Amino acid sequence: MDFLAEYASFLAKTVTLVVAILVVLISFAALRSKGRRKSAGQLQVSKLNDFYKGLRERLESTLLDKDQLKALRKSESKSEKNNSKKKPEAKPRVFVLDFDGDIKASATESLRHEITALLSLATPKDEVVLRLESGGGMVHSYGLASSQLARIRQAGVPLTVCIDKVAASGGYMMACIGEKIISAPFAVLGSIGVVAQLPNVNRLLKKHDIDFEVLTAGEYKRTLTVFGENTEKGREKFQEDLDITHQLFKNFVSRYRPQLAIDDVATGEVWLGVAALDKQLVDELQTSDEYLATKAKSADVFHLHYAERKSLQERVGLAASGSVDRVLLTWWSRLTQQRFW
Repeated sequence: MDFLAEYASFLAKTVTLVVAILVVLISFAALRSKGRRKSAGQLQVSKLNDFYKGLRERLESTLLDKDQLKALRKSESKSEKNNSKKKPEAKPRVFVLDFDGDIKASATESLRHEITALLSLATPKDEVVLRLESGGGMVHSYGLASSQLARIRQAGVPLTVCIDKVAASGGYMMACIGEKIISAPFAVLGSIGVVAQLPNVNRLLKKHDIDFEVLTAGEYKRTLTVFGENTEKGREKFQEDLDITHQLFKNFVSRYRPQLAIDDVATGEVWLGVAALDKQLVDELQTSDEYLATKAKSADVFHLHYAERKSLQERVGLAASGSVDRVLLTWWSRLTQQRFW
């Protein structure tokens, strides 16, 4: 017990010192950045052809003996030399984007800039491939994300959506905009439905003689509430709003995928890729890796990522959070003699 008491005292002093230093750093950073404009992000572009070529060359250097590798490189060099003498043919271009969606579709902020950049150069001869992963979220957030993808369709640039894991609800709202949807065999798709839920503690408050007043101007300004007493009329209006949103969702999906039997698939159910193909929710079964590796053989494939520049305060905050987590984890593992992986 003495050891634990001494260790707890040492830990408290250490944490206090770390917090004090962080407060000073954050205050200093705030003073330096006061009055400055928030720095813009940066568009990062990488050529995936070089990535795939590097993978192949690494494997060749490991599997082939010295003479075989020398002969192969000589043959490739000769082929490149002959091709350089010919009039270069313009290759089609493929622009690859990634969207990893949370409940607020936060990745939309980067997506909008990536799409603006590629549309300044892309033509109908090019292609945009979106690697999408999302289980859905807020209606208005995914509505905006979908509208960004619609810009690609409106510009006449072919859009292919690849789903390796999940594109459900708002995620499928985005996916359906693609002229072609490619899914891994066991990816989760569908959930064309709307859900809303909230607790109500009004009876608990009444039990403890606590009144909660809800004042509104407008008959339906508040339909259901957490603390107030809900009425049947309010529930009916809330359900009506959900039904309207669901109908808009169905109309949106039908607009981009008219081949769907929308009433059969807009039940809120989800399907794995194989079954989704039968329902015409997707067009092909294939992973994004296979699709892009095939494209790289005949086209220049570019990966676009718009990276937001974090302020000094944000960087310090992230570092502080990581440091505190590590300290607490180390302390707990030593105290309980457990390991965390």
